[in-house]
Amino acid sequence: MRPLKVFILVVASILSSSPQQAAAGPIAYGICQTGCNVVAVACYAAAGFTFGTIAAPVAPPAILACNAALGTCSAACAAVVLTPTL
Repeated sequence: MRPLKVFILVVASILSSSPQQAAAGPIAYGICQTGCNVVAVACYAAAGFTFGTIAAPVAPPAILACNAALGTCSAACAAVVLTPTL
């Protein structure tokens, strides 16, 4: 599944390039969530769909993979907001 691999690589790049010494927990969380959503939109586009227009019961496997990756990324963002940055 190419979109999922691209999603994982982008998220890993974003998380690994973030500054290590910054006091920005809530800001980092917002940036993280934005990054997750941007990549999810790209994942949907790569699958030929528009983000937010497909109901889960009728979603093809590629969209389900995009949604699963978005959920994983969003969960990782929750850890970002709770992690002290100083």
